Amino acid sequence: MTADWLVCANCAGRVSEGRCPVCRAELARLREERSPWAALGSPAGLIALLMALLAVCLIVVRPA
Repeated sequence: MTADWLVCANCAGRVSEGRCPVCRAELARLREERSPWAALGSPAGLIALLMALLAVCLIVVRPA
């Protein structure tokens, strides 16, 4: 989600402008969610990572 079109209920301005503390807090939260490691914070992301690691291990250990 982007903050481009979100309207703040506190100041009635666009969240992307960061007029009030509520807007700035929401912008910080949205930026944190966009980090590259954010997907691994969810259980589905961790399970996918473990499955990929298991697949790589099975390919490496498999006899030729």
